[in-house]
Amino acid sequence: MLNNLDLEGRPEDTRIVVAMSGGVDSSVTAALLKSQGYDVVGITLQLYDHGAATHRRGACCAGRDIHDARNVAERIGIPHYVLDYESRFKEQVIDNFADSYALGETPVPCIECNRSVKFRDLLATARELGAQALATGHYVASRRLAGGSRALVCAADADRDQSYFLFATTREQLDFLRFPLGDLTKPQTRELARRFGLEVADKQDSQDICFVPTGRYTDIISRLKPNAIAPGDIVDLDGSVIGRHQGIVHFTVGQRKGLGIASGSPLYVVKLDAATRRVVVGPREALRMDRIALRDVNWIGDGALDHVIGDGIEMYVRVRSTRAPQPAWLRAVDGGYEIELVAGEEGVSPGQACVFYDAPAGQARVLGGGFIRSATASRARAGIAPLAAEVVRG
Repeated sequence: MLNNLDLEGRPEDTRIVVAMSGGVDSSVTAALLKSQGYDVVGITLQLYDHGAATHRRGACCAGRDIHDARNVAERIGIPHYVLDYESRFKEQVIDNFADSYALGETPVPCIECNRSVKFRDLLATARELGAQALATGHYVASRRLAGGSRALVCAADADRDQSYFLFATTREQLDFLRFPLGDLTKPQTRELARRFGLEVADKQDSQDICFVPTGRYTDIISRLKPNAIAPGDIVDLDGSVIGRHQGIVHFTVGQRKGLGIASGSPLYVVKLDAATRRVVVGPREALRMDRIALRDVNWIGDGALDHVIGDGIEMYVRVRSTRAPQPAWLRAVDGGYEIELVAGEEGVSPGQACVFYDAPAGQARVLGGGFIRSATASRARAGIAPLAAEVVRG
């Protein structure tokens, strides 16, 4: 007989490891499972030197977080362990973050952290502790399918949905993961925290990248990749130099403010060329792309992707965490995969994720996704000369 986590056995006979960050979401996750009778073990990861972040309001994984997680564990009566993951976090997340920016990309370190540190390394640790599942406080849900495997779906609270950051979760990992907050809203979570008597009930949500406590990510990149801070030219779509910059890491595709150049009409960053250290700018219409080449594609839809893709799969895709899913086609092209956006999208940036969904809204199923390798305009856009369109294609 299955319990409410779709696991065999009584809750009291079922060990669940909870990843506890010290925030209200993971704290409620642990308290909720404990209240349901599960054998809960809390684990907090020390990912970097927390001292630098202790006094910055809104910093993720700040120095106080381990203390808060420990207090919550004591309050609800569960064992709690702090694991030193600093070296693996630096290698797998921070170094990759700096490398990506140096290549002119705009990375999403939370995706890599979930993919490698939490859902691979921590998941393995949970198994070693005899757990039947690893639970987290992410706002996303999973559903048991007819065959016993699990599907990843968007959270009930669309404003809190974190499915974009979890697209790289594998089917094997999904079978072991549980997301108890997936059908709750944030206000409901905070109310539960108050009901459980947790001091973190009104704790502010983290906003910054956890290993950038000052909010200046360029400080880390300049230390790890000093060449990425080298100055270069700002050029228009024709290649004419119209300004200078102090490093491509200060820019992202779609950016309008902070370009440091005067223009009679608004200009946007269209492309970053790491090899030449050039920032290419142009009018807003130059931002609209309709073909996206992907790398590191992860498929968690039905069947094997190479078997079901055929001439293409119709779906909806999100190219940034703050964007709504848009209709698109996924196709196999030259040994890789490419997305064709039906209506095009502005500001598609290499390094960001392109996440696949089976519906445009609601608790849509996540079908997988990939990282954006490049984006192109398949046809000259209105108002962009043919030569300019070629520059946009890069």
